[in-house]
Amino acid sequence: MVRKISVISLFSAFAILAAYIETFIPSIGIPGVKLGLANIAVVLALFVLDAESAIIVNVVRIVIIGLLFGNIFSIAFALAGAFVSVTVMIIMKRFFDFSIITVSIFGGFFHNIGQLIVAFILVDSYSVFGYLPVLLIAGIITGLIVGILAKILYERTSMLCKRILNN
Repeated sequence: MVRKISVISLFSAFAILAAYIETFIPSIGIPGVKLGLANIAVVLALFVLDAESAIIVNVVRIVIIGLLFGNIFSIAFALAGAFVSVTVMIIMKRFFDFSIITVSIFGGFFHNIGQLIVAFILVDSYSVFGYLPVLLIAGIITGLIVGILAKILYERTSMLCKRILNN
């Protein structure tokens, strides 16, 4: 158990660092669209460890980054997107045995749907769904990029993590 907590902590630290680094990357001009580098750690936790670990990494990184660089609204949006995203990723991995890249694409796609639902609740207007096509395309692209990076890191680190967990 201690070893698993240590690996979860490493993934959480990586996610926090990736989210911090991403604050220095200029926006591409579309409000709310970010690459989501921290999600690499969530995808890795899901594939190297388990669903519970992916959820823990996600919540830890959202709360810490939200407290450091955001506000209650950014935390609410991030948690909503993360909840929907990680739930779909867990289903895609567990029941359909999709690859790490495909799971990540689903995660990026559904992350934006979760955030739009929160936006709809906050502004009480269907007009937010006009932004849906842009966010869904962005979610697919960022999910693909995150998935490719997660696959590369998985191939290079999964054996080490499994050795740590089994020793």
